[in-house]
Amino acid sequence: MQFRTELHLPVSSLGIDHSTPLLMLGSCFTDEVGARLMMDGFNVTSNPLGPVYNPDTLARILDRALDRRMFTPDDLVEGPRGYHCLTFASRYSGADAKDVLDAVNTDFVKVADALAAPATLILTLGSAYVFTHIGSGEIVGNCHKLPASAFTRRRLSVDEVTARLRSVVTRLTDAGHSVIFTVSPIRHLADGLHGNTLSKSTLHLAVDSIDKAEYFPAYEALMDDLRDYRFYAADMKHPSEVAVDYIYGLFADVYFSKATSAAAAEARARFKRNNHRQILS
Repeated sequence: MQFRTELHLPVSSLGIDHSTPLLMLGSCFTDEVGARLMMDGFNVTSNPLGPVYNPDTLARILDRALDRRMFTPDDLVEGPRGYHCLTFASRYSGADAKDVLDAVNTDFVKVADALAAPATLILTLGSAYVFTHIGSGEIVGNCHKLPASAFTRRRLSVDEVTARLRSVVTRLTDAGHSVIFTVSPIRHLADGLHGNTLSKSTLHLAVDSIDKAEYFPAYEALMDDLRDYRFYAADMKHPSEVAVDYIYGLFADVYFSKATSAAAAEARARFKRNNHRQILS
């Protein structure tokens, strides 16, 4: 008797090997998969600017990177503790505006450089909920612990997400890049379980309507295939290490050839040996 609804995924024609430049951007789930790709020896740039959760901010970062348009003082917000670049993670803040901009642009160049030649992008969408900074009127990627009164919050519509993603995917594919979307299986429970379902559904519907990109079902792997709290971390929101390993294995089955998988296993073994030596030394 079958007690699970296992995913059986077709092999993609979009193969990935160790010569494929990979750019990974998105939610913190991106970091989990990116770390495994790095250990397996792949040429990967993973979230150099920190996690990005909403699709609007993600699309704006990509548009800006394609144009290689650096950040300027106009992109900073001044708060009680100094200056903040609300597009990115809270580490991009400080008392000196120049120092903040230098840090932002140093890491932003890594994204722009990754797009300078054809690459495969793996974009993980986390939430359709966004915060808009009242002063600038712009959707932000991170609130940097500024007062809640400085922001409004809402859920993007399916049409808004679709339009934003379709536009940037067209630019990316016209430039020779390939795009793989995933929806993060990490649950965002600030709006309750129903709110999380609405958010994830918005992302699914938007991605499903974009013809020029592939979809990898990381979300379904946890929610419908594994489907058990023993595959969650202690916070009951994030997938456990075992779950991430399982999802990564599915990704490898879809995108790696047998030769690539063998090379990845050798690279992982080397990584473990080298890491073991560093711990002992």
